[in-house]
Amino acid sequence: MQRLRRLRKNGMLRGLVAETRADVRKLVYPVFVRFGENVKEEVPSMPGVWRYSVDRLREVADAVMQAGIAGVMLFGIPEKKDEAGSGAYDENGVVPRAIRFLKEYCRGKRKGFLVIADICLCEYTSHGHCGALIGGEVENDASLPLHTEAALAAARAGADMVAPSSMMDGVVEAIRGALDGAGFFSLPIMAYSAKFASAFYGPFRDAADSAPKSGDRKSYQMDVRNAREALREILADEREGADIVMVKPALAFLDVVKSARENTLLPLAVYNVSGEYAMVKAAAKEGWLDEKRTVTEIMTAFFRAGADIVITYHALDFARWQRSEDE
Repeated sequence: MQRLRRLRKNGMLRGLVAETRADVRKLVYPVFVRFGENVKEEVPSMPGVWRYSVDRLREVADAVMQAGIAGVMLFGIPEKKDEAGSGAYDENGVVPRAIRFLKEYCRGKRKGFLVIADICLCEYTSHGHCGALIGGEVENDASLPLHTEAALAAARAGADMVAPSSMMDGVVEAIRGALDGAGFFSLPIMAYSAKFASAFYGPFRDAADSAPKSGDRKSYQMDVRNAREALREILADEREGADIVMVKPALAFLDVVKSARENTLLPLAVYNVSGEYAMVKAAAKEGWLDEKRTVTEIMTAFFRAGADIVITYHALDFARWQRSEDE
């Protein structure tokens, strides 16, 4: 008789035959950075997540490096917003400042600490949309030069990677051309290739003050009902020059992650988004879920589905739990 339980008898056997391991070195930690001095303010809807002023990023960098996490992805909260989202491409804006600070602070402390710049306009526009708003509509082609300028500002500040997240058609190609034209041939692009118009982004919009003031983002972010279209988006970004493609959100779209893994040879990232994080935190606070076990299961699911990289607000907690197990 075949007995599949034989290899589940104890922890050592289970570990020996485990097919998937969630690797801390493949995690990226999202960080919100804002103007000001000595600022560290918790995001009410995301317990354990903070907005930092640039001078307080030392503690984030130290924690990430000590944990063995690959690096951070930066999201900026500007001093002021305007119709054109000019803070996104200001060479002295909050994210370029943060990039320069982190690259200088981390120099020599650990080899390979990555600083990734999210490239979008939503945090910087007074209307809250991800592109140029003309006549009440987000104009795709008018938005592309603004994104390329934001990517160039991040590149000049020393970013290790740029990550366009607006879902504008052709944004990867436009940024690749601009980077190459400016001599940044080696700077990789992580494309938010299949980014769905999801309800799971609510806490992020609270953290970044980036909710649209009118309408929604369904005309440019993907319809949650479409999986084949997600593959078209992923393959389009691959053709345009993306070095890494992404599925966002992650947890509710594991079928898309699996399909993406089967259809591209590029490294595949997933974004474990704010709403997914907040749900776990809220349930754990009430004692309804074991937070450590739940997060570990979720992280494992991402890698099992085929992700190579996981962007997650759980990164520091997960790394701490993994370290205690290894010890």
